[in-house]
Amino acid sequence: MFIDVFKNNGTEYLRLAESRRITNDKGLKVTSKKIILNLGPLSRFDDGQPEYLKRLKQSFKEGNPLIPELEEYVESSATPEIYNIQFKKGDSACIGEPKHLAPCILDTCFSSLGLDELFASIKHSSKIQYDLQGIIRLLTYERLLKPDSKIAAMGRNNSYFTPLVKSTNDDNVYDALDVIYENRKKIFKRLNTCITKNIGRNVSNVYYDVTNFFFEKDLPDDDIVDDEGNVLEKSLGQMGVSKENRKQPIVQMGLFLDSNGIPISIEMFPGNTLDHLTLRTAMKNTVNNLDLDRFILVADRGMYSGTNMCHVINNENGYIVSKSIKKSKKSDRQWIINQDGYIEDSPDFKYKSRIVEAVVTDEDGKKRKIKQKVVVYWSRKFYNRERSENKKFIEFIEKLKSNPNGFRVSAAQSKSLKKYIKKEMLNKKTGEIIDSKELLSMIDNEKLNEFNDLMGYYQIVSSELEMSEKEIIEKYHGLTRIEDQFREMKGTLETRPIYVRTNEHIKAHLILCFMALTMLRVLQLKIQKSLPADANKDTYWSYGITGENLTEILFEWKADMLPGDYYRMLHSNVEELRKILHAFEVELESKLYSISDLKAIKKSVKIF
Repeated sequence: MFIDVFKNNGTEYLRLAESRRITNDKGLKVTSKKIILNLGPLSRFDDGQPEYLKRLKQSFKEGNPLIPELEEYVESSATPEIYNIQFKKGDSACIGEPKHLAPCILDTCFSSLGLDELFASIKHSSKIQYDLQGIIRLLTYERLLKPDSKIAAMGRNNSYFTPLVKSTNDDNVYDALDVIYENRKKIFKRLNTCITKNIGRNVSNVYYDVTNFFFEKDLPDDDIVDDEGNVLEKSLGQMGVSKENRKQPIVQMGLFLDSNGIPISIEMFPGNTLDHLTLRTAMKNTVNNLDLDRFILVADRGMYSGTNMCHVINNENGYIVSKSIKKSKKSDRQWIINQDGYIEDSPDFKYKSRIVEAVVTDEDGKKRKIKQKVVVYWSRKFYNRERSENKKFIEFIEKLKSNPNGFRVSAAQSKSLKKYIKKEMLNKKTGEIIDSKELLSMIDNEKLNEFNDLMGYYQIVSSELEMSEKEIIEKYHGLTRIEDQFREMKGTLETRPIYVRTNEHIKAHLILCFMALTMLRVLQLKIQKSLPADANKDTYWSYGITGENLTEILFEWKADMLPGDYYRMLHSNVEELRKILHAFEVELESKLYSISDLKAIKKSVKIF
């Protein structure tokens, strides 16, 4: 027996019910529900404390129900159900074929984010004949559970307890990729609308960074040109600076992330696009069209340029962006080194700031003056890291000074020294050092001293003139959170290497990965919020559980069909599974399940 809730004219009622297996007119065994006792409106019994219904169900299972009228039914409810299952040699059931149950969670998440409804609408308006929603759900779930090629994903359709795609044709998977590409802006908008409505899109800070993904090929793709050789569209797969030091073509991807750690949108660029050239296009094509409240863009120094900052300001947003100290004017570097004005927060940290007026070039090529707050800080941790990174060079200089005449300079050392050598000591044609025997006298000590003096310093510029220095620094440090998204995409979701070829399919592939990443973060947020009050929740960014662990647990959650239309749940770590399902208000019982029981689990899942 179990506590059942139903609605009548919008009012929730409680009743005690019992599941029974009967044989229908077609001779099939089905589950039937018999009502044992009608209790009345839920509001009559609710004690006002959190999760009353959940506590009521648990109390009935434990034999001490919160509602006295249920006490006489406890004994019969506690009577164990006996399963009589027989296997016959030669039956297919003798060899188990476990099916994935992850859609019980993923289907609800997919629908809650508005994706099911969106693709149903697209299919209807486009008069598509194939199962568009099923294919996109399958591709997205497979990216989470078992990343592989698109064709391999289609081949695993029957690995779920109910197939995700009603009718399969491998060619349709590429048709679906075309649909994703054509409707990419609608996808971002629908996701943003649902997240804003159900979770609350926190855009006080919007983080932006760029990464790249490599292709499984050696040569870049050719650009699309017309008959006269004019470039109509640049190919995405180009040689560029790979984040993973790959010697293969890459595609650049810019990602926007909100303050809750949930992705907002992405944009793709040819692999040879410089990082700072991605920002304005990415904003124009995505976040500028999402009706977001005013936000502060937080980005790394690769994004800083006067033109980019003008674009942010022109759209009535703000920015907190780091700026290279080495590329700053000499007067700015001298101000940073000058110890006047620094506030010592601790022996290991100090900072200061000033408001400056900068002359920049806007998007129309016009000169413009903007005011920005410049914050610099020194950190011992950052200082030690820089010393460690430059250890060999520092040791080389020290050895040179101690024994200048008996020193031999390698080609690598010569290259690293060039920027500290006086210009008149270098060969103007080759850039090589003229006389290595007189190397010590050639060194520009002013540059070398500045190099040492600037170790441990960091510079941030911001449009927020009234914001305190420590708040600007703290918000900037939040940018490290976006690195976790890239790790999930490259690790858990195995976004690269990329096998698809056309620009449209490359973008569709990355959007699929984006959809999977968004679902992953929403699920993690739900789990994180379910943690007990005494759990270690120092920051949201722990996510409660890693993406890798979550997807692994969902992947292993399976059910094996037994004779009599029973399903036995399988998992290598039942306790971890219980913890995750508990976050979605699903409580596993130690029993065999029917197909209707499995569907009931799916129906009971709560995402928002």
